[in-house]
Amino acid sequence: MDKIELDNLKYPIGDFEKPILIYPEAKDLVLDWKNDIASFPMRLKAAILNLPEETLNWKYRPQGWTIKQVIHHCSDSHLNALVRFKLTLTEEEPTIKPYLEDKWAELQDMTLPVEVSISILEGIHKKLHIIIESLSESDLEKRFFHPEHQIYFTLFELVANYAWHSNHHLAHIKQAIESEGKY
Repeated sequence: MDKIELDNLKYPIGDFEKPILIYPEAKDLVLDWKNDIASFPMRLKAAILNLPEETLNWKYRPQGWTIKQVIHHCSDSHLNALVRFKLTLTEEEPTIKPYLEDKWAELQDMTLPVEVSISILEGIHKKLHIIIESLSESDLEKRFFHPEHQIYFTLFELVANYAWHSNHHLAHIKQAIESEGKY
């Protein structure tokens, strides 16, 4: 498998691109992102409805995660997103705590049924939705520092990133299902 083919499997909807437009010019984009975030748990449930356990262990690419790991990763990642939103809204330019997602994906909770993480995602996304709905233009400009990347991110960028992240991993799950266990 060549690098281009592997990159297409890694990023089926493309890599995240930092939005160029800013609010209010990007008002329609923000609405789309809010809808993507709000609907993610429902779309995830629909994608895996009635999948047997064997299928949940299929990977979306060689050396990639299984469908089950992707779902558990999403609950971990989106939990961190919720904390980042709250820190940024309540503190002055906080420094967030990165986490080692690959190591988290190896912890024992990854063996739990996917319904556990889907329930977590449903709660997190209800909270994210109400917080994102309440953001003012000035709130969207608030930022946090990411020590791993050594840069500041605005809440505007975080909304865009988690809409992309939801769609990115949903595409991985669909890709794994369509591959019929090839990887």
